[in-house]
Amino acid sequence: MDVKSAEFIISNTDFLKCPDTTLPEFAFIGRSNVGKSSLINMLCNRHGLAMTSSKPGKTLLINHFLINGNWHLVDLPGYGYATAGKKVREQLKLIIESYILNREQLTCLFVLIDCRHQPQQIDLDFMNWLGENGIPFSIVFTKLDKLSFAKVRANIDSYVLKMGEVWEELPPVFMTSSEKRTGREELLSYISDVIKSLK
Repeated sequence: MDVKSAEFIISNTDFLKCPDTTLPEFAFIGRSNVGKSSLINMLCNRHGLAMTSSKPGKTLLINHFLINGNWHLVDLPGYGYATAGKKVREQLKLIIESYILNREQLTCLFVLIDCRHQPQQIDLDFMNWLGENGIPFSIVFTKLDKLSFAKVRANIDSYVLKMGEVWEELPPVFMTSSEKRTGREELLSYISDVIKSLK
């Protein structure tokens, strides 16, 4: 897929105020500082489309971007902010869960995971919750350029093993680096194939 256009549409905290269209939505989510904004900018070939920040937890809204006029890329707030107060964490949880559980246009959720870390319980719990609720999702490992390939492979294998304890069949897995633009074609091809299958 060639991304010819990417435009910001709307930000809000309520899934009921999301765009009133039938276009498929591909949403991106992950823990704070996982590299979500950088990945979105890389996919769309637009520096600064999604706001990046060295301070984790910048995305506190549901952000819709219209891609090629025929699908929405959705930048969701992250989960698991250790530094946020209890009230903020509960607000974010409500925003995220209400969108994921109620948004009919949600076609696939991309769960971003920093490949530098061993399996984190918060990520595993979140993916298990998605599975229990029948939400279609894929796993996107980020920051491949930060480690040797052997170390990346070992960490990803750890995740696969850990998930295999619960899951009979794993969702699609992608490996990316926003710096090196690794995985861009694979992700966009996957989105393109899913859109074609809907027609």
